[in-house]
Amino acid sequence: MNYRYVVQELRHHRHRTLVNILGIGIGIALFVAINAVSSAYQEAVSLPFRSLGTDIVVQRPEKRTSDATQQPASMRGIRLPFSNQVLSQDDLNQIETIEGIDSSAKSLLLWEFDKSGFRTIMGVDASQPSLGPVKAKEWIKEGRFPQKHGEVLIEKHYAKFIHKKVGDNLEIGGKHHSVVGLLEIREGAQVASANMYLPLADAQSLMNEGSGGVNVIFLRLKSPSLLGQVKMDIVKKLNGVSVTSSDSLMELMGGVSKISDQFSLLVSIIAFGGAVLLIIKTMLSNLVERSREIGVLKAVGWTEKDIQKQLMGEAFLQSLLGGLGGLLMGYILSFLLGFLSIPISTPWELNLVPAFAKNAETAVRSVRLPVSISFGLSAVSILLSLTAGGLASYAMGKRASRMKPAEILRQL
Repeated sequence: MNYRYVVQELRHHRHRTLVNILGIGIGIALFVAINAVSSAYQEAVSLPFRSLGTDIVVQRPEKRTSDATQQPASMRGIRLPFSNQVLSQDDLNQIETIEGIDSSAKSLLLWEFDKSGFRTIMGVDASQPSLGPVKAKEWIKEGRFPQKHGEVLIEKHYAKFIHKKVGDNLEIGGKHHSVVGLLEIREGAQVASANMYLPLADAQSLMNEGSGGVNVIFLRLKSPSLLGQVKMDIVKKLNGVSVTSSDSLMELMGGVSKISDQFSLLVSIIAFGGAVLLIIKTMLSNLVERSREIGVLKAVGWTEKDIQKQLMGEAFLQSLLGGLGGLLMGYILSFLLGFLSIPISTPWELNLVPAFAKNAETAVRSVRLPVSISFGLSAVSILLSLTAGGLASYAMGKRASRMKPAEILRQL
């Protein structure tokens, strides 16, 4: 292969070379962007669970024999949410017997209604430092996490609303607490988003039923592949409980999630395939224009193998440049798409405010798309661009081998 001749040929036909490079680049850019957005969509949907280090959330909804829209007799004071009734000790024991569970963390979610309004209270189990609402320790902006009885951590926007700061006193359920920290809820962590965070024992002491109750269990599995089996075992052993995971959110997203999950790769391959076919057609038409050149080369002693190598070198270089350019365009496009936010529907049982209790199926919160391009996606993109060049060079080699120098030279 004459490398100098390859470069000179591409430089001499700048317009043709740029068209081919741009065609490959656009195909690669679409392939990269579509797959990056699809992966980001999947990650955004699972963000409420990943941000808490959990795979499954277990709750027991309230049994209501009357109409779902009927309100309880009294909403004043501390009460359990409609979707989070106390789990019995037998429920907790049954969960411990289920295989596939690596660790668990207990929590107690409470509502408080008083003359000043409504607020949510989350009792935090500190025994698992990286599982469940205890992750709030990582979101602290000022102060510290409660360490003893009578201390409370407040979400900073709620603290501003009630005009509280670190060091102030706050009455919760008729008991005085000292504000020791302010936190900012991380995006996507709505499963554990509350106005106030207390040690689990403090939250349990606010209940009229007495201490010791929990109503939310966060489970981490030994392997993600066990998710379906563990969910089935929980439902089978704990009658009437609600079992939620990231795939539950995917079901709520409906057709959009199915398209993202099942057809993103197909759509990107079709887009890239169209670009490849365009490139092959362009290169073959250019080959006709170069028939005289090929005839001369054969007449001066170039073999079909030599010509095929030369054409392969040209196609390889164009596909490599197109792949790198497309990858760059894909990075830029993915970066811009990363500023978009998508609505994430939260199941009723994971909503923390009474406005959604039984009166609406989902809460919708926007999450910014966490778009990123992995090394694997980049490598596959470059490989596809080189494959396109290989297909184009193969097609040109076949066409060039059928060219007879005598017939070509007669036309000169």
